[in-house]
Amino acid sequence: MAKVVFYEKPGCVGNARQKALLTASGHELEVRNLLAEPWTRETLRPFFGDKPLIEWFNQSSPKVKAGAIDFAALGVEAALALMIEDPLLIRRPLMQSGDRREVGFDQATVHAWLGLQTGGPRVFDGCAMDD
Repeated sequence: MAKVVFYEKPGCVGNARQKALLTASGHELEVRNLLAEPWTRETLRPFFGDKPLIEWFNQSSPKVKAGAIDFAALGVEAALALMIEDPLLIRRPLMQSGDRREVGFDQATVHAWLGLQTGGPRVFDGCAMDD
């Protein structure tokens, strides 16, 4: 199976379920603290691919929930600067296996990419706890 670098927010219930599903599916995880990682534009940007900018952000983060970010006026460089300054803004998890990087945990995407155990519970993208 695959070796996956899994960037999480420690204590996130959603991330714990995602890790459990990946491990049960036979994947080897290298778990890292997303909040403590020394992100740069160059290391963070590849995780987002061609996804719309709003999908880069953790919709449960306090700043997003408070409406403090104007996504319509936000460009790529400004978005990356905000997330580097406040990693709680980064949608979780970030995952890397080989040269491929992904943001979030869309179960169908992860299954097509890495393969997931079938017949188990549905694992959702996001965290069950408030940030």
